Amino acid sequence: MARVLVTGGAGFIASHVVDLLVDKGYECVIVDDLSAGENNINEHAKFYKVDIRNMARLKQVFAKEKPDFVVHAAAQVQVVRSTEDPVYDASINIVGGINVLECCRLFKTRKAVYMCTGGALYGEPKYLPADEEHPILPISPYGASKHSLELYFYLYNYNYGLDFVSLRFSNVYGPRDSPKSGRVIPNFVAKMLKHQPPFITGDGTQGRDFIYVQDVAQAVVMSLDKKTKSRFLNIGTEQVVSINEIYQVAESILTTGIKPNYVPKRPGEVQQIYLKAKLAKQELGWQAKVGIKEGLKNYIEWARNKS
Repeated sequence: MARVLVTGGAGFIASHVVDLLVDKGYECVIVDDLSAGENNINEHAKFYKVDIRNMARLKQVFAKEKPDFVVHAAAQVQVVRSTEDPVYDASINIVGGINVLECCRLFKTRKAVYMCTGGALYGEPKYLPADEEHPILPISPYGASKHSLELYFYLYNYNYGLDFVSLRFSNVYGPRDSPKSGRVIPNFVAKMLKHQPPFITGDGTQGRDFIYVQDVAQAVVMSLDKKTKSRFLNIGTEQVVSINEIYQVAESILTTGIKPNYVPKRPGEVQQIYLKAKLAKQELGWQAKVGIKEGLKNYIEWARNKS
């Protein structure tokens, strides 16, 4: 069976990808520096503790493993941290990503799948739902760095023939997501499980396209298996849910009676974003299956068992 190297494969989203790849019989190699504090390492995968900014170590792993496919997920993922330290964000998301691409070129990887962002890529949208033709005008360093690497993927394809697809995810949530990620759902649930009020930035009317992590993992694996005409594919539910609604659904499950605290809006956050995923359905045969109520219930059950 083919060998797949997954950068960031011990993390929240990519660990679900690894699990699915292992279930399908792929040989899996994980490269992760464990800096995010996540350690979701599949026991059937080979693991290397490597920072993707360390080109010498990365080359050693590629030379030894010679992967047929690469799933590139390793990244600095926090919008807030990217605004506080854009140089650090770029060092991982751009420079580290170029290191991965160079290794793909040097060791003749057949195809790479890039786990990108749609929620932070398009900026404050000109129209909704945002499709792949929407202008790319990110308003956070995180969105800018993730898109910058998309351009490098394109030029590595153009100049060196590296086959690739970039998957632009909406707001991913689900089991293994930690409050340390800065994402809204794990922060809400962690606070509410402790009977503490969660905080909502702004007035809570800002809307997001929340997609369940296992739906995302399916999209990644399908992208390895299938040849697509398009290089850039949105992966989302095509539905918008406000932050206030997320609180209401979580409260309906947890029944804590706790009210949220509202705090000032943070820089770099868009007001409304949700994605059109027509191309993914046409070219991959993929569509989201898990709704927000079912997904939140699953996440809360996982968080309860973990605490």
